Amino acid sequence: MEPDHVDRILEQWARERPDLDASPIGLIGRLHRLGDVLNVELRRFFAEAGLGDGDFDVLVTLRRNGTPYELTPGELGASTMVTSSAVTKRIDRLERAGLVTRTVSPDDARSRRIRLTGPGFELVDRLMGEHVANERRLVDGLSERDRTQLAALLRRWGQALDR
Repeated sequence: MEPDHVDRILEQWARERPDLDASPIGLIGRLHRLGDVLNVELRRFFAEAGLGDGDFDVLVTLRRNGTPYELTPGELGASTMVTSSAVTKRIDRLERAGLVTRTVSPDDARSRRIRLTGPGFELVDRLMGEHVANERRLVDGLSERDRTQLAALLRRWGQALDR
């Protein structure tokens, strides 16, 4: 396999500091570089639809939770990859675009419910198919076996870091 940018960095550290085991750079460095590339690719997709990545995350979270496609802002914050402080800003933007509505909760007048509108539902259903196809394109360089193994390793690593 041809050496990459991270291999060259590791070679330099092996030469300059042979006393260090710099091998974690091989993992962290590559993941960081891949994350940057993936962010650019995914943001381009969302921008073409007039959305930010956090906007899309709010819409798909409402959609995947099923009928009535409605959650509180707190539930959205807990169920998305968007920080809770950013949820309100995203809801405001999506509401202005007519993709969600915000109503007073029938159970608690202090709470709000965020619901997909008809156009929001149609948009997220269309985009989800395109999004999955885009992500498939991004992982096409890996075999199905490699993808399964990588997903399992990343899950295990994430769980270890969460402890």
